[in-house]
Amino acid sequence: MPDTLDFEEPIAALLKEIDTLNAQPATDARNREIEALQRRIQTVRAELYRSLTPWQRVQVARHPNRPGLEFFIERLFTGFTELHGDRRFADDHAIMTGFAEYRGDPVLVVGHVKGAGGDTKDKIFRNFGYARPEGYRKALRAMRLAEKFSRPIVVFVDTPAAYPGIESEERGVAEAIAVNLRDMMVLDTPIVVIVSGEGGSGGALGIAVGDRVLMQEFAIYSVIPPEGCAAILWRDAAKKVEAAEALKITAPDLLDAAIIDAIVPEPPGGAHTNPAAAAALVDEALARTLADVCAVTSVARHDARYRKFRSMGRLGIDFVDGE
Repeated sequence: MPDTLDFEEPIAALLKEIDTLNAQPATDARNREIEALQRRIQTVRAELYRSLTPWQRVQVARHPNRPGLEFFIERLFTGFTELHGDRRFADDHAIMTGFAEYRGDPVLVVGHVKGAGGDTKDKIFRNFGYARPEGYRKALRAMRLAEKFSRPIVVFVDTPAAYPGIESEERGVAEAIAVNLRDMMVLDTPIVVIVSGEGGSGGALGIAVGDRVLMQEFAIYSVIPPEGCAAILWRDAAKKVEAAEALKITAPDLLDAAIIDAIVPEPPGGAHTNPAAAAALVDEALARTLADVCAVTSVARHDARYRKFRSMGRLGIDFVDGE
């Protein structure tokens, strides 16, 4: 039976019935009953996902079977050639970069990698998507190459946060993220960012400065994970549900606040239920957005990028130069 989340209990019960029927000898009556149950699952799933709470969206964004960067590379890009290392310390496996072609045009792909859903060894190899400073420096090194060769940059964001370990601090993770924020703001090439899972803290923002920021429907994007927020504000991580509500981390909330530019729809039940359909929806949005950004002159693109990020936090107030 596929992995189900706690709020998907009605779906889990129906899936269990299907498993029981599948164990029985095949008959026309059995097959009709299975088809009826599958239709019922689609209806129940659509109803559930129309009214998810912020915390339930967090659970969906973290689903182990949610498609990640490697899946999108396989589905959307051709000729991917990975670039390794920051030329200072090491190659961080939590961030992947590489040149590829998107619909026949050369691009740079950058993104977080959490590791395969059921593969613990791969998750450990990828440090569960927690990037160290060398990951951010590798990403910026690749982005500067993309700028040099006039290649647009496509970024996929999916990380709980930057790695908080002592070795990460010793090697300057805050400085690495700060340099990325500064330099990505002035890179002379189009940048499209897609928040595809968890957009957690500075770990996400360290590669998320772009001309357009798209967000999948059930992804999240926040200054801090709900558990961390609850531990700080209420000194109780169990308040994560209240924290998720207060943080306004969902795609609709962030679109209303102009933090993101558009929401990429997901299949009913989330991207993990139909990764191929989810990739097709991302492909459609990316193609349209990349064409729009590439059609703008360099000067206009820089000005719009600056204004976009400069105006954040000024809800309801028009940005004026010099303020």
